[in-house]
Amino acid sequence: MHTNVWYVDDDVDIEKSYPQIVEAAEWLKKNEVVAFPTETVYGLGGNAFSKQAVAKIFEAKGRPADNPLIVHVASRPHVEKLVKEIPHEASKLMDAFWPGPLTIVLRGGEGVATNVTAGLDTVAIRMPDHPVALALIEAADLPLAAPSANLSGKPSPTTAQHVIHDLTGRVAGVVDGGATGVGLESTVVDCSSDTITILRPGGITKEQLEEVVGHVEIDPALTDDSHQPKSPGVKYKHYAPSAPVTLVDGTSSFLQSIVEKRKEEGIKVGVLATEETEALYKADVVIPCGSRSDLISVANRLYDVLRRFDEANVDEIYSEVFTEQGVGTAVMNRLSKAASGNVIKE
Repeated sequence: MHTNVWYVDDDVDIEKSYPQIVEAAEWLKKNEVVAFPTETVYGLGGNAFSKQAVAKIFEAKGRPADNPLIVHVASRPHVEKLVKEIPHEASKLMDAFWPGPLTIVLRGGEGVATNVTAGLDTVAIRMPDHPVALALIEAADLPLAAPSANLSGKPSPTTAQHVIHDLTGRVAGVVDGGATGVGLESTVVDCSSDTITILRPGGITKEQLEEVVGHVEIDPALTDDSHQPKSPGVKYKHYAPSAPVTLVDGTSSFLQSIVEKRKEEGIKVGVLATEETEALYKADVVIPCGSRSDLISVANRLYDVLRRFDEANVDEIYSEVFTEQGVGTAVMNRLSKAASGNVIKE
């Protein structure tokens, strides 16, 4: 399949028509799949009402079909077509955080394709805070089922070049709107019952949610592997570069001692550090991932850094750990997934 690439500015006016976006939208109306930027990562969109289109998303990504998808909308009327009702607390969260990196799980209606929800009676919905995404959804006049636009299991894409590397020949096109902002996927909250529960940490923190709706629970599956995860995009190994990742919970000198031992054994070693600690490591490849004093910068750069280790062809990657406060919860969730839970403690 030929993959089109449409270049657009990341500050398009959603009230105006752009030939590139109109052309991309026409492919979506024909039940083809198109990648597009959001404020979190690039998404791979398809008509959420079409089983045929959704099946193409799974096929392009190599994603297991029992892993539900998030539906992206540009307006409340789109939501009303997808759900049975919008509970009061969910409406408050929409008012507070939409458009933005918050996905809300609600009881699904009749119209959404069954392979979007993996047969569940709930549907996950969000309104992205990116003018290109909103313009594309409006032009297609369709809610778009859209997981991250990468091969399943690989680090999520934060630039169009990441998407093109993974999916050229597998999708109808890529709307290149520049680099994304947040860098990590949305927070997912379940509002389908009386208890509001975080199913996946992301750009909106627990503390921010609780300022709007009071106490919020955390899904036990986030910390206990014996529980079945409920969120789209967390059921299988995710976010992993080609080389195995190990988290190191200890001092910089302890991490460096591991590096030295592995280098003596002929292993090409990469270290995921911070701007503050980069100079402390003598590995084959050391890449800083933002500042320890600014975890938002770590979140913004995480996936790009993981992909850069692939480009450097390292054999193993060792990463510092971060505090699990605020957005640090989401950073550590993604790093833990990338490492398949492998941690060395000092």
